[in-house]
Amino acid sequence: MHPTTALIAWLAAVLATQFLAYAGLALLVLGLMLARPTLWRSWFAYIRRGRWLLLSLWLILAYNTPGEALADLPWAPTYEGMAEASLQATRLVAMLGCLAWLFEHLGRDGLVSALWGLLRPLQCFGFDTARLVVRLSLVLENLQVRPEKGAWKKMLAGDPDFAGGPAVLHLSLPLWVARDTLLVLASAGLLLGAILS
Repeated sequence: MHPTTALIAWLAAVLATQFLAYAGLALLVLGLMLARPTLWRSWFAYIRRGRWLLLSLWLILAYNTPGEALADLPWAPTYEGMAEASLQATRLVAMLGCLAWLFEHLGRDGLVSALWGLLRPLQCFGFDTARLVVRLSLVLENLQVRPEKGAWKKMLAGDPDFAGGPAVLHLSLPLWVARDTLLVLASAGLLLGAILS
């Protein structure tokens, strides 16, 4: 699969999750697990890192959605709020699964190549997409290494140790084939189906 095709499929899946109910989300999760059976490890790591976000999202929606309070207690969340909170939390978990699939399928270099392929048509309109792709590559490379304590002060001060980076960025894009076009059309069709359902 072409890296740009994978990025487009990921974007379509992430957008579609906002329109899917539990059955559609279950199908999406099943598709992710069939595509990459080892996905659950990195997926669970993303969920564990985002556990406080998930809890905060659930509490905010459960308590701020109007409706009938649980057991008629004035301090309790509403039934409608709990239903909406659970659905949104499930959608976020599915989106984290899509993100885990993208990173496992492409990796850092593949992600940079995919972004380059996706943004390349914008060069016809005068956009400098090469600069954006190089900056993203540097950010992703810096995320691989844990910074030393107080590194942000050195960066802001313009310390030459933090001004470096790779002198050359190698991107490799395979040829776009008919299968990639079919996958992009299928992704667009599934997104449209999710929106209209």
